[in-house]
Amino acid sequence: ALGALGIVYGDIGTSPLYALRECFSGPHRVEPTHDNVLGVLSLVFWALIIVVSVKYLVFVMRADNRGEGGILALMALAMQRKRGEEVKVRPVVVTLGVFGAALLYGDGLITPAISVLSAVEGLSVATPFFEPYIQPLTIAILVGLFLIQRHGTAGIGAIFGPFMMVWFLTLAVLGVKELVQYPAVVWAVSPLQAVKFFLHNQGHGFLVLGAVFLVVTGGEALYADMGHFGWRPIRWAWFV
Repeated sequence: ALGALGIVYGDIGTSPLYALRECFSGPHRVEPTHDNVLGVLSLVFWALIIVVSVKYLVFVMRADNRGEGGILALMALAMQRKRGEEVKVRPVVVTLGVFGAALLYGDGLITPAISVLSAVEGLSVATPFFEPYIQPLTIAILVGLFLIQRHGTAGIGAIFGPFMMVWFLTLAVLGVKELVQYPAVVWAVSPLQAVKFFLHNQGHGFLVLGAVFLVVTGGEALYADMGHFGWRPIRWAWFV
């Protein structure tokens, strides 16, 4: 499960960094008022519950192809029809499978850069000294990450598993600290806060929803990496 934590949850574990930033400072931002903050947090919470906990971990991960997951495994399952039906659906299914694989490649190109850059930008919040070094540090980290990928999933998981554990524990400690200071944030668990957010912001709220959806980027890794770890460690790492 520790290896799954390092490989599978590295992306989705950092996605909220830039998702929340886009909600309050992006081109379709909303003002960080009390109600808007609770509304956005409610949307983030329920997006993770519905998309990751329910969609992927409960339903999608059941559609494994002999233990393998991912868009191509799903495509192979979809083509397991009777011979007559297979001829009819094959072109459509193959087209959808290739299109899904192309989206995954695009995600693989964009997400690492955004995730690492968002994390390194936190240094400039601590001190302006690091401001000129944000981009060089990001490039150096990305080059280093891609250089060690040749060691395989097991090796990468063994390295990054403990790092991700420390990362999530740090988030938990900081979250509990802020929760003690601002207990009213617990109201964000209620879906009514999300409803109030849409009622107040109307059409603009749906534009913000596009930024909120960034929190689930990386969720596809739960299914795609099922062949490496199996469904048990992935589910265990998420719920525990």
